[in-house]
Parts: sequence; structure tokens; C-alpha cells
Amino acid sequence: MLNHLLKLMLVPLVLTLAALPLRAFETSATAAYVYDLTTDTVLLEKRSDIALPPASMSKLMTLNMLFEALQDGRVTLQTRFAVSTRAKNMGGSTMFLNETDRPTVEELIQGIIVLSGNDACVAVAEGLAGSEDAFARLMNERARDLGMENSTFANASGWPDPNQRMSMKDLGTLATRLITEFPEYYGYFAQREFDFDGRAPDNRFNRNPLLRLGIGADGLKTGHTDEAGFGLVGSAVQSGRRIVFVITGLNAEAERSQEAERVVNWAFRQFVEKPVADKGREMGRAKVWMGDQQEIGLVTADDVSLLLPALQRDALDAEIVYRGPLEAPINKGDIVADLVISRGELPDATVPLVSDRTIIRGGFLPRVRSAATVLFRKFVDKEGLVLN
Repeated sequence: MLNHLLKLMLVPLVLTLAALPLRAFETSATAAYVYDLTTDTVLLEKRSDIALPPASMSKLMTLNMLFEALQDGRVTLQTRFAVSTRAKNMGGSTMFLNETDRPTVEELIQGIIVLSGNDACVAVAEGLAGSEDAFARLMNERARDLGMENSTFANASGWPDPNQRMSMKDLGTLATRLITEFPEYYGYFAQREFDFDGRAPDNRFNRNPLLRLGIGADGLKTGHTDEAGFGLVGSAVQSGRRIVFVITGLNAEAERSQEAERVVNWAFRQFVEKPVADKGREMGRAKVWMGDQQEIGLVTADDVSLLLPALQRDALDAEIVYRGPLEAPINKGDIVADLVISRGELPDATVPLVSDRTIIRGGFLPRVRSAATVLFRKFVDKEGLVLN
């Protein structure tokens, strides 16, 4: 009976229909995730929840752990870390550390971001947790806390390991966290070169291919192994909008660069943020029982803007959903319903609607009238009558 009553109380919206279909973006990446951070809108998901080899993109988790240590005062940018023989002997990309070095935290951050130094990652892991194994356990615990359900870590650098796995969505979640939670350190991701002690002048450039293109890119991290292919976690800002994206499984460095640029151009050119409703606009009305008035207006609490396909017309397909009839008392400004707006291939947007007035609990006659209405509806439902 309850479900039947709820279904009866679904209120059709108010707005008209006329949306042009959005043509899906086709990427050559084996997995991808594109997110508009400004409007909290997922633009694209392709195998985004599959745990895959992340290569050096997982260094973002090591940086997250280091940024958290900076944030809570366990270390400062001037804190110096020791370099073990194990760290010095790491293969792959490096900042050319040796056992006599005592690099600062700031130097290690730059060594990880700009040079993708595996040795720097091990130095950070050992400096914070005593050993890389202990650090990996902390990374796994922290990943669970952050809701990264498809990520496991066996090391700090992304070195190939069966237990080193991340989903593209988790990498997007992590990138978003680095941008929003650590703005004081995020600027390092846009640093184009870092020459540590003059040791590798030809190896001083940031591997992120987008930083030099003038398209608003300012982070985050590339990755490559034979198992993972070529990947990139990126972010860019244009006209006040920021996107975060992750691609992986590309076959070559040039293909990664081209595909990343395609993703950025598509995200900014195929979607625009548009106003949908002004604050206080009445979107519909709802019946109220046991009150001194029989209905309320359902209004927007704030101005409403949404990310929409650029070619979508002004009209939208939407409906108001609420549990009804609403029961008094209701205060002005109480959230009483949701406006659910369809956006083609984008996820539906849900906007809370509030009461436009205060309704107090009615006296004897309003309560009798409400009770009679409920009894009548029960009778109609039982007898299968149709009301015109």
C-alpha cells in the first residue's frame, strides 16, 4: 500500500523535453575515467572500476601519504631523509640518490613528481614507516579509509607486482584529493623541470606531455611498464572549470600524449555549465495533510547550474520525486523533495527542493479532512476504482 501511494504521489515536472543525444567519446585507452571536479560530474567511464597495474601513477598514493605527514606536522619541507642502499639500487626512473645523500622532503617531492624517482619513493617510505613493506601496509589501510575499494599496494613506487593494482576511478579519486586537500603542495605537479644537484641534466624534465601545450594542464603523473602500457593521470583548468582524467593501456608514449590531449579538448568543448533555475523558483506543488494549509510550493534553495552537453537545448527532461502526502508541521526551507534532471548520457542530477512556506499542524477539522482523504484513497485502491 505504501509503495502504491508513493507511486501516486510522483509529481511530473514542469520542464519540457528537448535534448539532443550526446555522442559517446571513444578512447583508445583500455580503461579511462573523466571527471568534472567543478560540477561534480562524471563525464566518462570505461572499465573504470577494474583493478589494473598502475605503474608510476601509483606514486600519487605515496605523495598523498607524504602530504598528510606534512599537513599534521610529522615532517616539514626541510626535514631530511636518509637514503638506504635499497633505495639507491632501485632501477627504472631515478633521481640518482646515493647513501651519503640526505635529501629534504621538498627535494623528494620534486624527485617523485618531476623525475618519477623510484629511489625517492623508497626513501620516503622508509623515512615515514621504517620499511617499504610497512609503508605499503599503511597505504592499503589509508586507501580503504579514502573509499578506494579497487586498489592494493605492495610498494611505494609502482614497481611491477601482482599486488600493485589500482582502478582508474580510484586514481581519479586520489587525484581529486591531492588537488582539493593539499593546494599548498599541488603546484609541484606543474613544475616542468628539476635538476637535483646537477646529477642528470638531461633527465630533469617532467614527463607529463600536457604541461607544455598551453591547454590549462597542471598535473599530475605519468606511468609506464610493459604490463601496464602507457598511462596518465591528468588535470586541467579552462574558464574556471577543472577536469581530472585517467587513461591507461596506451601502446606508445606518443599515443598517450595525443589521447590525453583529445580527452582534455573533448571535456571542455563538448560540455558547458548552464544555469537551470534561479533561487526560489517554484518547480511544482505538493499536497500536505494534517496542516492548516493543504499544499506547499516546492522551490529551489539556491541558484542551480548544471554541466550539460554543449549542443543540448535549453529544455530538460526532469521530474519531482517525494514521499507523500507530506505531513505537517513543515517549516519554510525544509527539504521535502528532489528534482531529478536527466542529462542524456551524463548521470542524472539530483537537486533538493524546499518548502516555500511554514505549515503548522491543523486543528480538528483539517485533521478530520485529511483522515477522510486517506480512508477514501484506501477504499479506491481496494476496489480497484479509477478516478478521472
